[in-house]
Order: sequence, then structure tokens, then C-alpha cells
Amino acid sequence: MAEPSRIPRPAPTGPPPSPSLEALARQIARREVSAVDTVQAALARIDAADGTLHAFCTRVDEQALADAEAVDGRLASGDPVGPLAGVPVAIKDLLSTRNIRTTYGSPLYADHVPDEDDVVVERLKAAGAIVIGKTNTSEFGYGPVGHNPCFPASRNPWDPALTPGGSSAGSAAAVAAGMVPLALGSDGGGSIRIPAALCGLFGMKASWGRVPLHPGCRDDRFPGASGWESLEHVGPLTRSVADAALAFAVLAGPTPRDRHSLPSDTSAWTIAPPETLRNVRLAFSPDLGFATVDSEVRDIAAKAAQRFAEVFGCAIEIAAPDIENPQSSFEALVALDTDRAGLRRLASEQGYRFDGALGRLLERDWSADEFTAAIMARKRIANSLWRFMQCADFLVTPTTSVAAFAVGLEGPAEIAGTATAPSDWVPFSSLANLTGQPAASIPAGFTSDGRPVGIQVMGRHLDDAGVLTVAAGFETVAPWAGHWPGVLEPGRPPPP
Repeated sequence: MAEPSRIPRPAPTGPPPSPSLEALARQIARREVSAVDTVQAALARIDAADGTLHAFCTRVDEQALADAEAVDGRLASGDPVGPLAGVPVAIKDLLSTRNIRTTYGSPLYADHVPDEDDVVVERLKAAGAIVIGKTNTSEFGYGPVGHNPCFPASRNPWDPALTPGGSSAGSAAAVAAGMVPLALGSDGGGSIRIPAALCGLFGMKASWGRVPLHPGCRDDRFPGASGWESLEHVGPLTRSVADAALAFAVLAGPTPRDRHSLPSDTSAWTIAPPETLRNVRLAFSPDLGFATVDSEVRDIAAKAAQRFAEVFGCAIEIAAPDIENPQSSFEALVALDTDRAGLRRLASEQGYRFDGALGRLLERDWSADEFTAAIMARKRIANSLWRFMQCADFLVTPTTSVAAFAVGLEGPAEIAGTATAPSDWVPFSSLANLTGQPAASIPAGFTSDGRPVGIQVMGRHLDDAGVLTVAAGFETVAPWAGHWPGVLEPGRPPPP
């Protein structure tokens, strides 16, 4: 497959001068920096690091520079521009981009070029953002890692021998390495939050319906690209909570193209002052009663949760909702939402065989009874969460059971000395997809060997602003944006 296009540029050193989406947009709007120079710097950083990290699978350098020149021209003429004018952004390769190759991480769509933008891409462009390329994903987004049969596996900027997580693997790697301040991911079972945790970023999926989907992960014209309609979300990966709130303000809002999209609510993206967290009730569970969790991850998550009580006076209780392990129900619902017949037919026509999680899903003969049982289990889980969160404003857990592991694996062979299946390291994230509640991964610290660890904060139905406020409060006492991975600063010791 052809490599992304490159224009030679001098290699940058160190982290970018302005990692903040918010600050960069403001600087460009004030003409303190030009959009062209900003995009040039982003492309140079990609040139320098992406030969190692493989965050991008398709680049559009020339188009990005032309779009940046157009933004500078509008600013020079005094014409109005959007809130993200001139800011370089990256788009996960599951989301449709007009006239830009979109492979879904599969050889079956190696040369596919959509004829329309996903609605979220359309909105980013309307806000003035500059799309500089597509980021790597697992095949059709199946699997919480970052390798596929099309491109070299994405790698973690904190240690390129490790996975960045997935399936929004390239998006997380691109933001963590300072290539872009914002990248879009999609999240059907944790695919934004998982790589955010493993790469030391903030990643959030909003309440189901806040950010519309069309056609992107639901393009029913293409088998396999139709996504998981009842589980899928699109959202940002950023280096700060404020940057994510700014992105959501651009991305969210209704459209007749998505019958599930919710009415606009600008208050959903308003971050309240940290003092409003006093007396907030947090339930912390290190394992939800069924997960196997690495001891170091467990300790880091517990200490992070305790800081809410120490700093903000939050009421912390170790508690978990009365729910079963949702994994089997989640997998059945994924199968139900998947165009299995279309994928099987397409693969048969091309003489192609799927591997990994997707292969297992397609090879299994699911029964109607299994699908019915999964739908009923989902209802029980949603009802249990509702009852539980009458006594807790937020549920806090680790985001994943382990920190990053070797690239190319689906999951570790064991956790805390216990043999595990490939999906056992991500037991926490699918819960919020099943219920549609807002959930975010917040950087919580580092293992003794310097691998990032995240905590997940899950809010009540439609309480997106609450999740952002909790995350922003934690950010004030445990800031993470200043920590840069070793790929940018070789030889730097692990953060404290």
C-alpha cells in the first residue's frame, strides 16, 4: 500500500510550543502565528516522529497547506472565521473524509475514497480546522489495539515497543506525540478512553446522541463500515479537559441525518469551578466486582480517587453497582449491530480471511436467543446503574486493568498472575456504551517504569458537564499536559 505523501521539512526538537488547542486557536485568530506556519510545524513533527510511531496512515500535506493559506487570507481580509480556524487536526480512519482515502483499517477498502464527509468532519471544517490526515485503527475498529493488515502497527509515544491501545490508536499517538492538538476517535466499547489511558491523554465519549454520526461508522453502503449503531460514539482526544470541551462544542448538536442525535445543549460543555465539587459523591470501584486488575494500576487508581476527598472534600465510598460482567452481552450486541452477512460476502468475494476479534465474531454462529439475552442483560445493567447512581454522582474505576503492553498483541496473557483472555484487560469501558452514559479517561499517574495509567469517570445520564468538571478539577491538582513522552525527549526519566 502506498505510503502517505511527505514534503521534506526540518525536524523539530522537543514538545510543540503550544500544545493547547484553545491557545493555538486564539493565537491564530489574533494573527500572532499564521495558519500556514502552524500546519508546517505539525507536518514537520509528523515527519520527525511518525516513521517510528505510525500514527498516520494517510496524509494530505498539499491540501492542508492550501486550506491553511485560505484561512490566513480570510484573517488578513478581516473576514469571520470559525473557533478552530487554522488548527491542524487528525481524523480516525473509520470516519469518512471526502476525497481522502478511508480504509477502515482493512485491505478490503485499501483504495476507498468517500464522496462525502462524516458530519463531525464537516463541522470541524466549518469551524476552520485543517485536516492533515487520517489516523490508524484496528480493522473496522474491532479490538482495543492499534494494528491492522493494511499499515504498520501504531506505537505508543511513551515507549514505541508498546501498544498505544485502540481502536483510536493513531489518534492517541498523534496527540500524545504533539503532532496535533486534537484528533477524532470513535468509541463503541472504549476506543477513545482506552488509548487515552495508555497514552496519558484526556479522552471522552459524551452521552449517546450528543455527537451525531453520519455516515462514518454507519455508512450502510459499504459492508463492515456500518458500525455499531446502538453503541458507537465519536469524540476528541486532547491534552486538556478544556480542549475537549471546546471540541465538543463544535462537534455536538442535532442533525436530521442521525435520528438518534440529541438537541443542542451548550451547557453540556460548560466546566464548573473546582469548588463546586465539594460534597460531590464519588463511588470508587477498583474492579467492579469481577475484573482482574494489575496491582500497580489498582493502587494508582485508588490514590487518584482519594485525592478528590483530600483536595475537594468529595465523599468517597468504595462501592460497585450490582451488575454482571457485561463482556458476553457486549460481544453479542456488537455482533447484532455488525453487518456480518455483508462482511462475510465481501470477504468471500475477495478471498479474504479476517483474524483476531473480528474473525472470531464472524466465525461464531450466533443464535436469536443469545441476542435476546444480551438485549435483556443490557436493560438490567442500565436499570442497575440508574439505581446505583441515585446514591453516587459519579462512578470512578481504572480505565483499563493494565498499562500498555507489547505492540502487536491483542492483550496480555495474564494479569496479576491470572491467565486472561484477549479482552480481559478492558473490563470497564463497555459499561458506558451499553447505557449511553458519559464517561472519560483522565490521566492518573505512571507506573514505576513510566507507563501512563488512567482513571475512568462515568456520570449520570446526560451529565456531560459533570464529567468534564470532575476531570478538570483533577487536572488542577494533578496536571498532566506538561508531561511529554520519551519519543520527544529521549533520555528523560519517567514522570513522578
